[in-house]
Formats: sequence, C-alpha cells, structure tokens
Amino acid sequence: MASSMFLAQRRWFLSLPRNLSNARFFSALPSEHPVSVSGPQNNVGPESNKFEKASSAPSSLKEPELAKFSAIADTWWDSEGPFKPLHKMNPTRLAFLRSTLCRHFRKDPLSARPFEGLRFIDVGCGGGILSEPLARMGATVTGIDAIEKNIKIARLHANLDPTTSTIEYCCTTAEKLVEEQRKFDAVIALEVIEHVADAAEFCKSLSALTAHEGATVVSTINRSMRSYATAIVAAEYLLQWLPKGTHQWSSFLTPEELTMILKRAGVDVSKPSNPFDI
Repeated sequence: MASSMFLAQRRWFLSLPRNLSNARFFSALPSEHPVSVSGPQNNVGPESNKFEKASSAPSSLKEPELAKFSAIADTWWDSEGPFKPLHKMNPTRLAFLRSTLCRHFRKDPLSARPFEGLRFIDVGCGGGILSEPLARMGATVTGIDAIEKNIKIARLHANLDPTTSTIEYCCTTAEKLVEEQRKFDAVIALEVIEHVADAAEFCKSLSALTAHEGATVVSTINRSMRSYATAIVAAEYLLQWLPKGTHQWSSFLTPEELTMILKRAGVDVSKPSNPFDI
C-alpha cells in the first residue's frame, strides 16, 4: 500500500512513500560545467520537428509543452539561464527528499550514500539536475524525459563525473515503462505534472511504477494568487528567469486537488508542508 507526504512549496511537494528503503540529499554537481548538444538550434514552430519525442507509446505530455522545453534544452546546466528557479530550489527540495525518504526507509540521514541498493526513477528528468545528486547518494538512478535533446544533455553532463556516469537515461515516458512492467523503489516527478495533458492518468502511471512499499514524490505549483504573482508575473515577465508562456496558471493544482488525484491512483497521501511559504 502506498503512503504519501506533502510538501507545499512555491511549487509545493507531494511525497508518497510506497515502499522506499532509504534517502538522503545534497546538491547537484556544480553547474560550472555547461553542456550543449551540437546540431541546429531550436526554432519552435508548429509545422516543423522542433523536438524529438520518445517512441510511439502513449504519453500524457502535451506536444506544445515538449516544444517549449526542447527550445531551451541547451541551457539546463546554466544556473543563470531559463532553469535558474530550479537551480535555486534544488538545495531545498533535496533536503526535503533526503529527510523524508530517510525517515520512510529508516536510514541514517548522515550517511554519505544512504540510497545504496535502491532503484530511483526521475520522471521528466530534463538535463539531470536532480538525477545526479541522487546517484551520488548511492541510488541506482533511471532518468526519463520525452525530449531527446534533454536526454543527450543529461548524458553528456553525467559523463563528466564517474559517480554519475552510471545513470540510465532514456527518452521515453512513464506510460511506456508501465507497459514494460518496470518497478522502482522511489518514483520522483518534480515540476512535471503541471505540464501534462491528463494529471489523473499521469499519477496512475507513477503509482504503477512504484514498487510495493516504495515511495512516490510529486512536486508542482499550488494554484493560488501568490503563485500567479511569483511563478508567472515575476519569474516570466519581471525577472525574465523563464520564457514567457512557460507556465499556465490554470494548469496548476491545489494540494486538495492533487491529494484527490493521488488517492484515486491508489496512493496514500500525508499532510502537505511548505518550506517556501508560497
């Protein structure tokens, strides 16, 4: 049976222990190692192939969302680029995951490699800014993304460090892995659900990928006036940290909505917490 735990943040977290064994966090490889993929620059347009999707398996992702993120894929490891908010959030969300998963798995949070022997999947891994610290903490990590360019960037950056070069990166979807009957101790999807076409089906896939007594962790932005002001008005228009149109406020989920969706997907959900106070 799955259990779960919420972390409400500026993008609030939801963590669903299902049968994890241990966890601990520290920040990713410093982004002084920018990585780019050679080839033609992105030029988003509806009539051309601006992004490469994973196989023909069913996917809950929206094609316009894939196009938007493919256009900025080269900047994943630029801490001052479009993904600056994620780089800034990473230490806090890693600390939360480390604390939560260690408590769930009854592991020592002070251990250097508390995830040793555990299988983690980072759904919507992008350039690997979460996958890499998980691997450094001992987890056997699989990172998946529906954008081929993201996977190429992630592989190139991971290969800069022997401790992360073992990460399995795949251009695929959660739904495809469910068809393949893959299972993981921890299924992690941070800042992804607000970009999918069907949140309920997406959560069913996450639940199906989670091993018995493992954990599912989901993070997204709370749909509130404060999130509209910070995640859209400030981040996209005033500070210009993100390209305009990155987020649609109507696609954000409240903690209550996500709780209901997860429960219907067979996951036990714990109370939310909010380290970012948004």
